[in-house]
Amino acid sequence: MEKKVKNPQIQFQRCKKCNEIVGILEVNSNFYTCPRCGAYFPVPALERIRMITDEGSFEELFTDVKTDNPIKFPGYEEKLEKEAEKSDVSTAIVTGFARIEGIKIALGVMNSAFMMGSMGKAVGEKIYLLMETAAKEKIPLVLFTASGGARMQEGIISLMQMSKSVIGIDLMEKAGCPYIVVETSPTTGGVTASFATLGDVILAEPGALICFAGPRIVQQTIKQKLPEGFQLAEDILAHGFLDGIIERKEMKRTLAFLLKFYSSGIRKNQEENK
Repeated sequence: MEKKVKNPQIQFQRCKKCNEIVGILEVNSNFYTCPRCGAYFPVPALERIRMITDEGSFEELFTDVKTDNPIKFPGYEEKLEKEAEKSDVSTAIVTGFARIEGIKIALGVMNSAFMMGSMGKAVGEKIYLLMETAAKEKIPLVLFTASGGARMQEGIISLMQMSKSVIGIDLMEKAGCPYIVVETSPTTGGVTASFATLGDVILAEPGALICFAGPRIVQQTIKQKLPEGFQLAEDILAHGFLDGIIERKEMKRTLAFLLKFYSSGIRKNQEENK
């Protein structure tokens, strides 16, 4: 299990937006947002699941899929061990079944605390298996993204997960399974260029950074100052790449509404095809 406060001696942290010192427990109990300015803090994957699903409904899947060192990258095993110790998880995504207001779903939640949520072979495999399972079960898939992109320590194998996830999306589409994506900060690189932007409905949290190449790289490349809010969720919505920006405290209610809407359509189609 992931811990809300890893070091019990550390009870306070500084908000990066307002620069105020805030209590960790106060932040955690406030949907992981700053009680002073409302800025969003990263949410551990299991805490995210607790926040949006019916109590006790989550059943984890594919726990046997582990991260290894497919191209024998020097020092990668040691890096993985340190990341697991720091984040209390062993992969950058948690997958399973859950229910939201009684509706059964397949659920994936990426965790930026583990190697910035970077996508390697294990992440791609778990996402594909989750999509395949959703298609077989004919249930909706809800996927929360949080990633720095493809994992460089796995080279081309990491990049292959982009096409692998698209194949999984195709399976769901053919099975008539709704696919809802919630982009959280950051959602970047190969994740943005594949499964994060191919949902039937694409939502985002306020202020989430959503891009392929980040603003620093873009600014260095074009040698121009970028407009304020560039590549943040509000900017992405204004350019038509999102369906909505949803506050954390409203996320479960919004997902429940969408799932009920899609479920009614699925039942209607099933009755018409009898």
